[in-house]
Amino acid sequence: MKAFIGIALVGIVVVLGVALVFLLRDRGTTDRTLNALRVRVGLSIALLLFIWFSYSMGWIRPNAY
Repeated sequence: MKAFIGIALVGIVVVLGVALVFLLRDRGTTDRTLNALRVRVGLSIALLLFIWFSYSMGWIRPNAY
């Protein structure tokens, strides 16, 4: 579970970097930056929903001290 969340976070950061590269190369002439940012937002929402679902199913739980 931790590995999946870590991989998803790395994927979100990679897509953010791709969006930066598109922004610098295209100078706003194409929609590639916008599409990459849409993918990033979609991945972030999907990760948030997955964590919420996992918590509600009892697969994960917060650390209790």
